[in-house]
Amino acid sequence: MSQARKGPSPPTRPRAAAAGTAALRREISQLRRELASRRERDARELARANAQHQAVLNSMVEGVLVLDRHGRVQLVNQSLQRLFGLRVDVVGRTILEAFRLAELAEWVQRVERERAAQKFPLELPGMDERWLDVNAAAVLDRDGAPAGTILVFHDVTRIKQLERTRQEFVANVSHELRTPLSLIKGFVETLLEGAANDPASRIRFLQTIEKQTDRLTYLIEDLLTVSRLESGQIILNFQNVELRAEVQRVIDDLRTRVQGKTVTIDNEVPARLTARVDAERLQQVLFNLVENAMKYGRPSGHVVVGGRALSVKKAELFVRDDGPGIPPESRERVFERFYRVDRARSRDTGGTGLGLAIVKHIVQAHGGEVWLQSELDVGTTFFLTLPRV
Repeated sequence: MSQARKGPSPPTRPRAAAAGTAALRREISQLRRELASRRERDARELARANAQHQAVLNSMVEGVLVLDRHGRVQLVNQSLQRLFGLRVDVVGRTILEAFRLAELAEWVQRVERERAAQKFPLELPGMDERWLDVNAAAVLDRDGAPAGTILVFHDVTRIKQLERTRQEFVANVSHELRTPLSLIKGFVETLLEGAANDPASRIRFLQTIEKQTDRLTYLIEDLLTVSRLESGQIILNFQNVELRAEVQRVIDDLRTRVQGKTVTIDNEVPARLTARVDAERLQQVLFNLVENAMKYGRPSGHVVVGGRALSVKKAELFVRDDGPGIPPESRERVFERFYRVDRARSRDTGGTGLGLAIVKHIVQAHGGEVWLQSELDVGTTFFLTLPRV
């Protein structure tokens, strides 16, 4: 009877151990899933942060270059790629391998050595002029040891070009003003000293003074015209104009001004060829071109003004002379302010050196183009396009 009261035996230890192991495995599996999810979330956050940083860098006008502690490229933005014309991935390369600029590598070494911000100019070699201002700074870790270098590149090419243009403009204007002013001053001093007692000499001196004064007046007027054209201050009064009639007015005006010249001028612009232009400004363009053709052509030369309709929207005019032509090295520069192919002859004829610059600006203000074709000892032809509608 006593043996019947014992009942079932208690669970064995192996069963308890197996249950504990299963629970532990479930906990480990859960931890692994949580860690994987966290790593995935951190990776997404890091990728998003990197994308945001790269988007910010790529939106910058300035070029940005980041180097690691070994001087190898770690990051470049799109502006830097455009500045240097980079067509391959340069990440992981040294400065010399990536950019082939020993001067840039020397500046990076100096920044790393001195651990101080530096600013320096950098001229990029190549066919096109390119100037950069570079700001460089060393990146230090928590212990103050070098951890890399960051460089920011500013494109100052346009500023350099404008500064050089301004300097050339000031120098040219000063030179152009000095010559007539010196002549006027000299003749005035001669008259004041009473050297010109002869009435004929006195008249000749006064005529020279008048001529140089007119030259100064023309120069100032042309300077003001160029300034207003470049700044957009001149408002064009567009109207439908018959081009042949406008050309004839200019030719008639020039014939009265240059009496004694044996140059023949033919108006070959087709009748009823019209354009929508500012008539006053168009006459200024034609006057400059035809007058130049008369001045710099042959003494008894032949000037032709012609035109044609290129389309329903565009007309073309040309002015052709049979003069000595323009040398190839000067053909791209004749529209620059104060540029002269023959400086001595231009001054003798009273030119200011601004006529073709005015022509270019007026034609461009109409939405047209101006160019030339020339052959030495044969002649030069200037072409321009104008809107018809």
